[in-house]
Amino acid sequence: MANVCGSVRTGLGGLTVIATLRQLWSEEQGQDVAEYAVMLAVILVIVIGTVRLIGGNANNVFSQVGSAIAQ
Repeated sequence: MANVCGSVRTGLGGLTVIATLRQLWSEEQGQDVAEYAVMLAVILVIVIGTVRLIGGNANNVFSQVGSAIAQ
């Protein structure tokens, strides 16, 4: 798509991405979207941290079990 004033056009009614973001930011619905995005980011950080912590421990446990079975 063509660039207009340095912004990217979406092709949906000719609105630019920047204009859409500004509209969402100024409306209450846009604030809800921002709040959900922050909550999602926090949840993802917690889940990824937990998986990494448990993943290393689980790998050790499975290795020990495999070694015990092999004997």
